[in-house]
Amino acid sequence: MIAPSSGGDGLTRAVTGTDHTGAQVDLDVVEERPLTIYLNAQEIVTAMTIGDYPEYLALGFLHNQGMLPNPAEVTGVDYDEEVAAVVVRTASQTNYESKLAKKTRTSGCAVGTTFGDMMDGITGLTLPDTPVRTSDLYALAAQINRTPSLYLAAGAIHGTVLCQGDRPLAYMEDVGRHNAVDKIAGWMISENIPAADKVLYTTGRLTSEMVIKTALMGIPTLASRSGFTAWGVEIAREVGLTLIGRMKGQRFVCLSGESRLIRDTDPSQIPDEPRKSGRKGAA
Repeated sequence: MIAPSSGGDGLTRAVTGTDHTGAQVDLDVVEERPLTIYLNAQEIVTAMTIGDYPEYLALGFLHNQGMLPNPAEVTGVDYDEEVAAVVVRTASQTNYESKLAKKTRTSGCAVGTTFGDMMDGITGLTLPDTPVRTSDLYALAAQINRTPSLYLAAGAIHGTVLCQGDRPLAYMEDVGRHNAVDKIAGWMISENIPAADKVLYTTGRLTSEMVIKTALMGIPTLASRSGFTAWGVEIAREVGLTLIGRMKGQRFVCLSGESRLIRDTDPSQIPDEPRKSGRKGAA
């Protein structure tokens, strides 16, 4: 599995302060770095990110924004650490450059979103009718919560995990939940990972943008420890996405695709999360 960083590779910084009693405390805090993404010669956006997997982030971001509908056209992904920029090159110029000024960007979470292209991408989209076993969901949640990560080292970060059955395949983290999803998308594109039998797990809220990005990646199930927005639920039902939230210990809520759930586990047999060690839904 591609595992998240635990903070030992320059992604955190040691900071000294005081606590509520006035005593000195030493903390590891997450670093934030700007990363500028280019599509050919066009500057697209500058993201605030923790700095790992910049090529995956750029590739996944462009795909999930509808700027790169055919990843097969990519001829190169070049990262320049000195200027903190990634250039994604395609065989021919895309038509996005002429459209850029006409689109509306939302604030998102760490990266601006060109929302119009995302909505265009899901028009007429139908996701695979893939069943999901509750035993796999429970097993995944337990494994993910125990995985050493940057979140456990420093907090203030979101995680996204690509899963198959009861196995996590890739675990990405970032200051924004959208960044973490885009890194997963970029990895899937780079490694030609099929999406039809996958589950995407996130610690973030199940908003419209998170649902759309999951659908554009072709993943039929999205699960989270956090809650839902109404538009996120509406879009999930339109595209046939299985949407599972508030997933903690024995409990979860499914608001879309419930017919695909195979309830093969008695929830009472699943140990609940200890409150003191439970991972928060949005750090």
